[in-house]
Amino acid sequence: MDFSRLSQIQLSFDTEIKPFKCAEDDLNGFLFDDAKHFQEELMAVTYLIEDRHQDLTVAYFSLLADKISFNPEEKSVWNKLNRNIPNSKRRRNYPALKIGRLAVNEKYAGAGIGTFVLDSIKYAFTSVKRLGCRFLTVDALNSATSFYEKNGFQFFTELDKNDETRLMFYDLKNFIS
Repeated sequence: MDFSRLSQIQLSFDTEIKPFKCAEDDLNGFLFDDAKHFQEELMAVTYLIEDRHQDLTVAYFSLLADKISFNPEEKSVWNKLNRNIPNSKRRRNYPALKIGRLAVNEKYAGAGIGTFVLDSIKYAFTSVKRLGCRFLTVDALNSATSFYEKNGFQFFTELDKNDETRLMFYDLKNFIS
């Protein structure tokens, strides 16, 4: 895939969304039915990845603020998170950025677009440093957990292993190390 053909735009209420279809109907529905309303209500910001040579949306992702909070029932998870944070900087909450949605057009499945999007998000939040953000989080569909694991995400807990989605995190310090 020639990534130089791709452009990223922030969705606005008057943006015409080019054709898009992925394997998950819920993700298709969010893009066409909900993304603009989430943005209007300041709940999430959606970005479109478009192919300049074709009239279609290659991928999209939505971002929103999040935090990781200490849960006394999950001390082992908290120890894992704290392991890479100096003692003097450890807190009971850590700033995070949640990937609310991430979907790739089925025509581009397996072309590395998803990893390209994740790396772009990681780069944007470690290079510009417009706000403090230590972690990326995602409620990954079970069908997508292996994709996120391949991209460095870890499971936050085992308590959700039988749920439809799994909470996962990525330490952004790993991207700049």
